[in-house]
Amino acid sequence: MHIIIFKTNVATTQQVRELQVLLHEVLVISQCNFDLDDCDRILRIVSTDPHAQIVCRLLQTKGFDCEVMESFLVPVI
Repeated sequence: MHIIIFKTNVATTQQVRELQVLLHEVLVISQCNFDLDDCDRILRIVSTDPHAQIVCRLLQTKGFDCEVMESFLVPVI
């Protein structure tokens, strides 16, 4: 599994809900969550395939800032 962490400017729970629906419609994602309490408005995605560029483009087309902060591979046990 891949875990990709993004810095965003998503600010509200309504925006989170809309973006989660969009991301799940377009990508195969195991988990997707936002941390609105973090100063970087972190988005964490867990997926079998890394989709960093696609995620950034999707958020940017909706008017949000999005950049990859970290990406790593987690061994499946």
